[in-house]
Amino acid sequence: MPRAVDNYLQETMEMATEAPKGVLPVMYNDLEPITKEKHGKLTIKNFAKLPFASKMHAVPVTVEEIPLLQRYFPVVFTTGENMLPIALMGLNEGANAFIDDEGNLIDERIYLPAYLRRYPFMLARLKQDSEELSLCVDPTADVIGDHKDGDPLFDGDAPSQRTQDILKFCEQFETSAQRTAAFVEELKKLDILMDGEVAIQPDGMEKPYLYRGFRMVDEAKFRELSGDKLRKMNQSGMLSVVIAHLFSLGQIRDVFARQVRAGKGPVTVEELEGKKA
Repeated sequence: MPRAVDNYLQETMEMATEAPKGVLPVMYNDLEPITKEKHGKLTIKNFAKLPFASKMHAVPVTVEEIPLLQRYFPVVFTTGENMLPIALMGLNEGANAFIDDEGNLIDERIYLPAYLRRYPFMLARLKQDSEELSLCVDPTADVIGDHKDGDPLFDGDAPSQRTQDILKFCEQFETSAQRTAAFVEELKKLDILMDGEVAIQPDGMEKPYLYRGFRMVDEAKFRELSGDKLRKMNQSGMLSVVIAHLFSLGQIRDVFARQVRAGKGPVTVEELEGKKA
């Protein structure tokens, strides 16, 4: 049976920093630091399409985003030691129900996770033994180049306003990633997580489709938490995030339906209609 989250997520979906010569986060094929010497005369072209995301069914998210995302995506957690919250944009590997094959967001009203909006830029350590972070870009994305209609990366010797805005966004993402790691550690300490499993059985189908391979908050354990723990969770803002996560799970069947309508599901609309006939 198909799984919602695959094991490779724990190894490659890093939200924070990665050394350019290390294991790169999903979507990134390469990284190079942005420097005046190499990029001083180049520009950043504007792009609205996300073809690199059309095959991504799971996207890392930050703790601040979960209340925003819960209206559209199921937000669950990866398994393994390096647990991450992720938004499921599809329930099958390679299926994104929200972005078409050309990279267009099917419904522009939907909140797009910051992980996708950050690409092809990110902050990274150029040296493993250094704490200094540098703004880097994936050169294979072809966003930076000699584009006549693009914005310059540098204004004289200084970074342009566009570059400064990108740097600020990446810094905010880095800070959010650190807060997300702290949130995950608190979840582990509370010991309220469980292995997730969802069964979806469309009308007319003989057997349900089972989705496994992710973690979620166990509602029974959550209800049994002491008043003192709940009070501390409320004061820290953690309580509202956990509740948003639980509410988001109701979107799983909607994502399944979106996949079917987009022709990316384990079953097609024609097959479903044939079963009903």
